[in-house]
Amino acid sequence: MYQIPTKLFFVIVLGCCFYFPFLGGVHLFDWDEINFAESAREMILTGNYSRVQIDFKPFWEKPPLFFWMQTVAMHLFGINEFAARFPNALIGVFTLITLFLIGKKLQGERFGFIWALMYLGAFTPHLYFKSGIIDPTFNLFIFLGIYFNFKAKIQSEKSLLNITLAGVFIGLAILTKGPVAGLIWALTVFFYFGYSRFKQFLRWKELLVFGVSCVLVASIWFANELINNGFWFVNEFITYQIRLFSTPDAGHGQPFYYHFVVVLIGCFPISIFAIRAFTYNHSKTEGNSRELNTFLVWMKITFWVVMILFSIVTTKIVHYSSMAYFPVSFLATKFLYDWLNDKVLWSKWVSFGLLLIGFILSFLLAAVPYVGMNAQKIIPYIKDPFAVKNLEAVVDWHFYEMFIGIIYFVVIVFAIFFLTKRSKKTFIYTLSLSTAICLFLFGAIVVPKIERYTQGAAIDFYESKRGQDVYIHPLGFKSYAHLFYFQKPVSSITAQKGDAYEDWLLNGKVDKPVFFVTKFDRYDDYRNHPNLEFIKEENGFVFLKRKGILPLISKP
Repeated sequence: MYQIPTKLFFVIVLGCCFYFPFLGGVHLFDWDEINFAESAREMILTGNYSRVQIDFKPFWEKPPLFFWMQTVAMHLFGINEFAARFPNALIGVFTLITLFLIGKKLQGERFGFIWALMYLGAFTPHLYFKSGIIDPTFNLFIFLGIYFNFKAKIQSEKSLLNITLAGVFIGLAILTKGPVAGLIWALTVFFYFGYSRFKQFLRWKELLVFGVSCVLVASIWFANELINNGFWFVNEFITYQIRLFSTPDAGHGQPFYYHFVVVLIGCFPISIFAIRAFTYNHSKTEGNSRELNTFLVWMKITFWVVMILFSIVTTKIVHYSSMAYFPVSFLATKFLYDWLNDKVLWSKWVSFGLLLIGFILSFLLAAVPYVGMNAQKIIPYIKDPFAVKNLEAVVDWHFYEMFIGIIYFVVIVFAIFFLTKRSKKTFIYTLSLSTAICLFLFGAIVVPKIERYTQGAAIDFYESKRGQDVYIHPLGFKSYAHLFYFQKPVSSITAQKGDAYEDWLLNGKVDKPVFFVTKFDRYDDYRNHPNLEFIKEENGFVFLKRKGILPLISKP
């Protein structure tokens, strides 16, 4: 009977304790979280699980696998925040298990355990598993596709099995978010074999097996869509993917170095250790397995492929570079493992990097409650009228909430100046677990209060109309919150009206009451509209209704 190793059991317990609690403690955030949860909700309402929809219109930006996962969770737990985020929490535990097991195969239990802890105790990797966005699931599938490709080349006797698994996982990644998964895999494989001067390039047989397994998995949806609905939807999907790469999306045209800054700060503390891993010759670290050193090359190439690819892409969003979290965490683990075994020296600039980025993040964590408690004093210095109105929300802050960030920095200082000299192992455990605890507390205590400022008033309004026979629609800004939190019933009118839907609600012959939500800084565009009546303004949101529309009275 298989007995779970003690360290693996500890990893599973940590994942469950940190990822699952308080998943439903805060509303889903616009756009992405609500967008994806709404698509899953509409699948359940319509019974159509093959076509991705938003507002009951075709949504060609994403394939359906992650939405299928959310629908399963919603069938189990109801249509709510917990269910929407549950798949990623589960994927988070599986990711920690995966890192432990792969690390164990490469270099032993200690390496695998450190790797899992590093991933658990890094800022954005940790937070993503408590969210309802696609990327954590997408990234795990790509990572596994690259890992099994690596195994196919070091285990020649099982190359076809491993390359088949690589194809299956890349196919699953394509089903999760799209063909960029195949592009990341292909570029990583190409540059690895370019690095090895094409001595171990994939044989034609392996390429065929990979292609067939990948296409078969991806065809679960793509082929079904083509057969049942023709080429239109797939064509729109592909066109959108190309546009995303070539045209900056509104508000997301960032400088070339954007993702390097995001990973440096967002992946703290593992980003600092990963930089150190780039600065010494790993071939001279005796005692490491050949497989570990080979996989190190794969991870370095994966890192540069992701970072350069998404730096070139014109649309730059934080989570686009999140696939880099896997190679960054591996590189960090490799350095810490070598340092733990006295194969490489600690560097003063590593301490400086930990203190600098740690201070910045700790300051921001402590500053949020401070700003909340002193909002009225800070408002005169804010130029954005919508943000000013947001800060008028009544939120009950407490002084002790600042200590989440303050104590975290104290722990970082203590770990660097005392533990690195006395107990390397304790240093690693302290830094990773203190980061995880800090994020856990901040997410449970502070994030719900932040959400009250950013969207709380609007979501309260949507929920207050739930179950009523009315229309609700945002004006002047993009949102999916009204769909999910009003729980808009199945409607064919939205699709029928198309782009004219908003104009119909404003000016057309509607059949029931209509309510609108706009932002304070955009209200002037609608203030004098002859068909709109002001209801109230609250925390930056202005609520309106259509004049002269009475509820329909059903005939007996």
